[in-house]
Order: sequence, then C-alpha cells, then structure tokens
Amino acid sequence: MPILPKERDSRLITIRRGGSLTDEDHHLLAEWAAVCAEHVLPFFESASPKDARPRDAIAVGRAWIRGEVPMRDAHKTAFVANAAARALPDPAKFAALAAGQAVAVAHVAAHYLGAAAYAIRAAAASVAPEDAEAARMWELEWQHKRIPTRLRELVLEDQRARNAICWGVFTR
Repeated sequence: MPILPKERDSRLITIRRGGSLTDEDHHLLAEWAAVCAEHVLPFFESASPKDARPRDAIAVGRAWIRGEVPMRDAHKTAFVANAAARALPDPAKFAALAAGQAVAVAHVAAHYLGAAAYAIRAAAASVAPEDAEAARMWELEWQHKRIPTRLRELVLEDQRARNAICWGVFTR
C-alpha cells in the first residue's frame, strides 16, 4: 500500500521543485521523522541486535539535515534500511521501515509521514492484540507532542488527508 498520494501537496514539495516547502521546514520534517523512527528502534534492535542498518539510516538522515550527506546518498540509504525489515516480526519490521521512511525524507519530504505511520504500527504490533489500540494512541500522542510548532497544522492536516492510505493509524 502506498503512503504517498497520487497528487502531492505543494506544501510538501520544496521550493526548488515548484512547491512552497522551505529547506528549513524540510529539515524540520526530516528531524521529526528521525525522532519518530528512533523512538521505536529498540523493537528492531532487540530482534536484530547486530544489524545497524536502520540506526545508520537515521544517522544518515540527520547528516543530510546538517548538509554532510548528499540527497542521493540519503535516498539510497532508505533502501538499505527497508531491506533490514525482511523476514522479521512486525514490531521489528515496522521499526526498520520507519527508519527507511525517515531517511527518504531527504528525497521526498512527504515520506516524513511514513516514518510516523510505521512507528505507530511498530508500537501497536509490540503488544498483545487487546492492547494494540492503546499502544497506537499512546505513540500517536507521543509523536504529536514532538511536532515542530510551526509545522503542527500542516502535519495534522496531512495526517487527516493521508490517514486512509496510512492504515488509519492517525485516527483520533
């Protein structure tokens, strides 16, 4: 299931690509995505303690924010993190996919929401089925408290707009 809509929101397209997203706001979205992915990274690391690919992907995303890594390198790293998700239990798989989405923000800003969605899925999958809804809501609220203030309305609007293609994880 795709997490990117067929028609992109121009507010999530950088100015140099014809949208209205500034580099500073792009970096804020990338950092928020990294924070969301990093929060659930222990689910991956407990299942694959010797596999550093998702953690490394988050670090590459942050290096891109600082201007130390070109976008193309960050984009390639997303595939590496996603590959780490294969054949793992859902909490670990979703945590690795969250890291892949977080580093992919360098290439397409709209991937920030995929990092948040996969992190919520990881949290919900990490508990017994009867506790999944409470874990989902807890992770959603945790994330909401960390949305950059000036992007809060944009992120909340985007969550509402893309909730259906993000498995309904943003339902409040």
